[in-house]
Amino acid sequence: MGVAEGGAIEECSVTVGLLVVALVAVLAVDVVLFVALVGPPLRRWLAADPGAGDTRRGPIEPLDFDTVGAMDPRLGPDAAMPRGYDRIVRIASWSFILAAAIIVVGTGLWSETQTAVLVVLAIAGVFVLVAHDVLPSGAFGHGAYLVEGTVAIVFVTLVVLLTGGASSPFFFGYALVVAGAALVVRPRVTFALALAAAAGYLAVLAVDAARGGLDAAEVAIVAVNFTALGILAYVATVVAGEQRRTRDAAIRLSTMDALTGLSNRAFFMAALEREIERSRRYSRGFCLLMADLDDLKLLNDSYGHRLGDRALVGVANVIHEGIRRIDTAARLGGDEFLVLLPETDPSGAQVVAEKIRLGAAGIALREGEERVSVAVSIGLVSWPDDGRTVDELMHAVDAAMYRSKRRAKNRVVGIDGRPPGGGPVNDDPIPIVPATLAVGTRSR
Repeated sequence: MGVAEGGAIEECSVTVGLLVVALVAVLAVDVVLFVALVGPPLRRWLAADPGAGDTRRGPIEPLDFDTVGAMDPRLGPDAAMPRGYDRIVRIASWSFILAAAIIVVGTGLWSETQTAVLVVLAIAGVFVLVAHDVLPSGAFGHGAYLVEGTVAIVFVTLVVLLTGGASSPFFFGYALVVAGAALVVRPRVTFALALAAAAGYLAVLAVDAARGGLDAAEVAIVAVNFTALGILAYVATVVAGEQRRTRDAAIRLSTMDALTGLSNRAFFMAALEREIERSRRYSRGFCLLMADLDDLKLLNDSYGHRLGDRALVGVANVIHEGIRRIDTAARLGGDEFLVLLPETDPSGAQVVAEKIRLGAAGIALREGEERVSVAVSIGLVSWPDDGRTVDELMHAVDAAMYRSKRRAKNRVVGIDGRPPGGGPVNDDPIPIVPATLAVGTRSR
């Protein structure tokens, strides 16, 4: 009897030791994957300077879904979780925990390890409660998916170890984590979680091998499990990718101007409202520009709307290339454009406005042998001096832009009709480009 009890204690000690080794191995793999995949983008995000003067170059890119989903043009991809993420994870997690507990207790198949399984499930429940209800939203930052996914894999690994090892029916927990992740994260994160799941299952197999090896039936089960996990991860990734592309297209149609590729009015107004709230909170000003393409009607009447569209696209590209990544540009409608310049004073905004004005004046459109030049009139206002609400700012910038048009066009004007930053009013055109460079003029 004493020998039997000693053997049981020794076997239990070996099992506990193997569990600890397996847990450490899975955690080590998770840490390596987390550092490799989340570390670089997280370091870039932490090192980013919101006020940096970096400019966009090249063609206008479509709006990113995650950016639009967060409705903040300053945020990057993966900055915000899809709506309903917390609820979905809670439902799936609690369903697995309760189902596993009921199956283990109800069947009595693992009576020797039943208490340990219930303890592991209880700890998993506490983690779900803390992660989704106690900690503030976004506590895990950009690596939330990978953090929660790898923790879930650790818990699934322990449950599988305690319920039959390689032949455990709870292997489906790995598939649940990987397939669920594929629906909300990018393929590289799904791939990382699939590797972590495979590492966890390999740890289980190592424990089984140390206990006495695997028979033919268990080897077949292992092969089927690995095959199913790989196929499920692939199918879920492909389906989720197609769904995201469809969703991105719908988002772009609702937030982007189809002709110019800039934001549309609705997106811009939402960004302006958020910038006002942010500026109130941090006591930082910003500026707003409105640019209007001079004599677009004359250009359309003389050369047709196709050339007019080319002029609008050219001005949009000039604006896009002349602003920072934190700025927001939009086509208000017709021939009017808006530019939001966060944390920018009037003198700095004037530099941007002049850059846009000169860039537009440098556009040379060809219609046969004729050369048609473009000009824009720009109004400039600042928050809070020229307005404290969206309506006040829009009214002020619209008035400033029309003052620019009344003062011979092709110039930058503030709310009071003066050049931003002060100075005398000059009713003559700013002599920077030849007088012949105006929409509708013809040159050989």
